[in-house]
Amino acid sequence: MSLTIKGRPIHFSLKWLKPPPVPADGTMTLFEHLRELRYRLVVSILAIIVGMVVAWFFRYDLLDILQRPYFQAIEALKVRHPYAVTSLVNINLTSPLTLSLKVSALAGAIITAPFWLYQLWAFIVPGLLSKEKKWALIFIAAATPMFLSGVVVAYFVLPKAITVLLSFTQSGVTNLQDINAYLSFLLRLMVVFGLGFLIPLVVLMLNIVGVITAKQMAKYRSLVIFGTFVFGAVATPSTDPFSMLAIAAPMAVLFLAAELIARILDRRKQRQAALAGDDLVVRHTVTDDKALRELSQGDDDELDPPG
Repeated sequence: MSLTIKGRPIHFSLKWLKPPPVPADGTMTLFEHLRELRYRLVVSILAIIVGMVVAWFFRYDLLDILQRPYFQAIEALKVRHPYAVTSLVNINLTSPLTLSLKVSALAGAIITAPFWLYQLWAFIVPGLLSKEKKWALIFIAAATPMFLSGVVVAYFVLPKAITVLLSFTQSGVTNLQDINAYLSFLLRLMVVFGLGFLIPLVVLMLNIVGVITAKQMAKYRSLVIFGTFVFGAVATPSTDPFSMLAIAAPMAVLFLAAELIARILDRRKQRQAALAGDDLVVRHTVTDDKALRELSQGDDDELDPPG
């Protein structure tokens, strides 16, 4: 039995799950880029929703894990301020449901990180050649642990940040923390740290596919390193330098490592180009010599009188 609307049959198709076609030369118009962006966003969101549904069945265990940094911070705070009174609370009736959805969404985004990271890379470098497709797989293999490393660093930095922030609470004041606001704060911190750890890898992959060179990376090295510390200062909520260094120092080291690898790859490309150029010169020389011999032989035949 087929569904109809005003007598017109409704056809269900999964063709929209296929990526839009890419021209053979890899060039795309603005509307084709927008169409591909829409496709990448839709399939990424659907993947996260699937991960969110799976995580929903473990939401209480996940919530205990996410609350642990807060309780560790409170224990550290009470060492210096034994009379501090703090508590995590739900403000309204919808907060428990909202909290469960946020926990599931966070877990779903982490579970499906390999998939949406691939969609990100596929959009940055459309129309991958067969040689470049292997680099896309390498990108995913490297990006997933690096993103998760950033998430883990944020998780362990959070207790220190909470301790510093709550230490400004005035004596005799009860500090009631909305658990939804706390979770949103944790989510933003994890995403920022995860993406921050990915930036050097993205720069390296852009070098591999020929978008930027190691010389360009070296030219802007000081600005990039300065930018990582500014990024760390803005992204981390606490006023202590430890939290800023926790994200800025690894990003700077990863960028320097990416520049070193890019320099090695550029030298290899130059050697291969030089060998290809020498081979081309040799082929042209052999061809030219052969042509000259044939031309010279033709001239001699014309000069020799017939027997």
